[in-house]
Amino acid sequence: MNKKGFYILNIFLVLSLKIFALNFIENKEIENIFKKNNVKGTFVLYNPEDQSFIGYNEKRATEGFYPASTFKIYNSLIALDAKVVQNVDEIFYKYNGEKVFLKSWAQDSNLRYAIKVSQVPAYKLLAKKIGMKKMQEEIDRLDFGNKKLGTEIDQFWLRGPLKISAIEQSKILAKLAKKELPYSDNIQQQVKDITLLENNQNWILYGKTGWATSNIDIPVGWFVGWIEKDNSIYSFAINLEMKDSKELPKREEIAKESLRVLGII
Repeated sequence: MNKKGFYILNIFLVLSLKIFALNFIENKEIENIFKKNNVKGTFVLYNPEDQSFIGYNEKRATEGFYPASTFKIYNSLIALDAKVVQNVDEIFYKYNGEKVFLKSWAQDSNLRYAIKVSQVPAYKLLAKKIGMKKMQEEIDRLDFGNKKLGTEIDQFWLRGPLKISAIEQSKILAKLAKKELPYSDNIQQQVKDITLLENNQNWILYGKTGWATSNIDIPVGWFVGWIEKDNSIYSFAINLEMKDSKELPKREEIAKESLRVLGII
């Protein structure tokens, strides 16, 4: 290759890197929130209008982790699309008296209830009804994380191999918030309805928590969702190293404090 060709190649590579580089701004105030709470993790806020990110720890924000119970959002979408449940109010899970981790899981449920109490047995049943073939098709269609499901239909979001980053979570959730995912408006609206957390006078908060503890060296706590404010959408994702269940409230506390610092809530 001559000198001119080498120069052109270098320009092409530089331009390519700029195109694929994240528009991510590190925020010092959010970094201080993490330091104050003595936690390791990342927080990202995504503005789909200009495809920009602001938050803390861009490197970790691009790293994939098991989605844990945040996957219940997507499991709900897929189950409705596959028609294994007709709507979010259909009672699809029948409790048969087996020992469960939480008392709130020991009852019959629909999607509206199951997602609120993060009812793992109910969502495992859904996944089995959906089946591996359909699940893989939908994960590919959503372009969800590394798109790897492994061989266990009721474990892949809890124990892997499925992984997703905070950046990827926030981008998919922005599409759900705007009803731009490859599902009907009715299905997306139903899932929006069951993930509603707070309806403030000035903003509305949707979201879901998760805690990945199985088959992992350092457990990871998640809180993902979006804010609707002034006819705009802002999606977010936080994940934290979280070894003790006593620390779980920090997922939402740090996320909300970060959202306040940014003037979103």
